[in-house]
Amino acid sequence: MTTTTTQIAARAVDLVKTYGSGSTTVQALNAVNVELVRGEFTAIMGPSGSGKSTLMHCLAGLDSVSSGSVSIGDAELSGLSDNKMTALRRDRIGFVFQSFNLVPTLTALENITLPMDLAGRKPDKEWLDNVIDTLGIRDRLGHRPSELSGGQQQRVACARALASQPDIVFGDEPTGNLDSRSSAEVLGILRSSVDRLGQTVVVVTHDPRAAAYADRVLFLADGDIVNEMRDPTEARVLDLMKTMED
Repeated sequence: MTTTTTQIAARAVDLVKTYGSGSTTVQALNAVNVELVRGEFTAIMGPSGSGKSTLMHCLAGLDSVSSGSVSIGDAELSGLSDNKMTALRRDRIGFVFQSFNLVPTLTALENITLPMDLAGRKPDKEWLDNVIDTLGIRDRLGHRPSELSGGQQQRVACARALASQPDIVFGDEPTGNLDSRSSAEVLGILRSSVDRLGQTVVVVTHDPRAAAYADRVLFLADGDIVNEMRDPTEARVLDLMKTMED
């Protein structure tokens, strides 16, 4: 049993999330059960309103659950104090958002190390160098975000997410603001972080091209996981999404 647990980066058991109360109650997640395996790239897809972003936010500790449980590794999130939850998100989870979320007054390198600086921790230089070279941004480390293209800014955001060697990296539509070339570069970087750095990556996306970079795709509809695909291709994902919309 222990071996199985060590292979699970995150887990949800009977996860329910509701918003509102009384006649205005909306059930965003309906008793979802899912395990995210270490060293895998998982994509979460589904129509608008299916609950995919809510699922990611609950798994990442950005949103509380109404019932059920969520764990990151061996840490059960619902039992954590606010301070311990903040520390867990900072130390064990990486985030890549659609809007980059870089600090405009800091250089690329300062943005990358910011979470560790705030925690009073020194980065592992060998790991940080590996991340920087994997992402191909060494010649941009002294630049501020305004001096970088959108694709370069998202590379810096990816580096920030990976720099602290987190248990898991969550991406919420991380290529949503990028052109197709920059999008492919960032997805290639996330794929490479799994293959070369052993990272665990979970991405919410509406784009079949993005999902094709994953090892596994989870499909949500009306707050439930209704399908799963291993070794996805863009065409197979597109076909399955069409059946969900019919």
